[in-house]
Amino acid sequence: MPVLVPRHIQVRRLYLPTLIYPPLVFAGLLITLWAYKCLMMIVFQNQIIYMPSIPPFSRSEKIADYEALCKPVRWREERIKSADGMEVALAVGSVPLEADVTGKGEGRKNIVVLYFQGNGSSLPPRLPGLSQVLKSLHANSLVENSPKYTIAALSYRGFWTSHGRPSERGINLDAAAALAWASKEFPPDSILVVWGQSLGAGVAVCALDANLEQESTKNKAKTLEIKGLLLETPFTSVRAMLVALYPQKWLPYRYLSPFLWNHWDSIQTLSRISASHAEPKVLVLPAGDDELVPQAHAMELEAVCKDGKMDVKRTVVKGALHHEVVAKPQGRAAVVEFLKQIEEQA
Repeated sequence: MPVLVPRHIQVRRLYLPTLIYPPLVFAGLLITLWAYKCLMMIVFQNQIIYMPSIPPFSRSEKIADYEALCKPVRWREERIKSADGMEVALAVGSVPLEADVTGKGEGRKNIVVLYFQGNGSSLPPRLPGLSQVLKSLHANSLVENSPKYTIAALSYRGFWTSHGRPSERGINLDAAAALAWASKEFPPDSILVVWGQSLGAGVAVCALDANLEQESTKNKAKTLEIKGLLLETPFTSVRAMLVALYPQKWLPYRYLSPFLWNHWDSIQTLSRISASHAEPKVLVLPAGDDELVPQAHAMELEAVCKDGKMDVKRTVVKGALHHEVVAKPQGRAAVVEFLKQIEEQA
């Protein structure tokens, strides 16, 4: 027989007004969209941070495509292997000197610049700008025994003709392989400088840290010592860039830093370098009208270097966007002056 429930304990059914449904559905969709985008940003962070195929077909570009814009600098491709066996590419460029041909240039000092690119595109489009720097450096190279400058630009794994897929750990292995290549390729009295642009600035800082650590081991005689660190349009860390790109506090993306596995924390690494009492010469070169990286990042990096008693200088390239520093005469002149100062002090 049916059970009768007393009226005073009967369950009341709540009915929401019909007008509330649309806002609830909209809020639910918005939260779902936020959660989905956050998840995608976490899962695919390597694809977001490293963009070797943008613009399209950039990985198929060749040095020969830009050869006419680079003269008289000659570029060649070298293949090296990282510690994990990954094969990556180097673009190596220098100005052929008459003394090298006649054999009179044996007494020249070698100044080697390892260049680390930003997070997108490939090396060939960057070669004309790097060639302008080399041409400026060699403007007075007709003088007997003047130094010979070489730029070796690293193509990270997954970029240009290099194999593999990019990651912070992998790129650091590639940078270490480039340092080992330079130490083997050039005489032990050569002067070594690392130059990084944007994300490459983080790579350069890590390379300096690894170089100092290696110097403290038994392999010191086998590794060229880094005398200079050039940071072009640098950022302090990926975490800080999340805040810069998403300044609105109500957006969830700026709070995803606990889920990052790519950090490129130059502040932390430079602090560690400072603690080792290293004294490399440092140039911080931010773009005056940088549309991506706030000026505060360069100022913070300069402050860390000063706290560590490093010889640091910050030069803002007026009117330059993120990728225009070397294209501007002021930026190119700052790079040339920096390298010349290292040459004179060595």
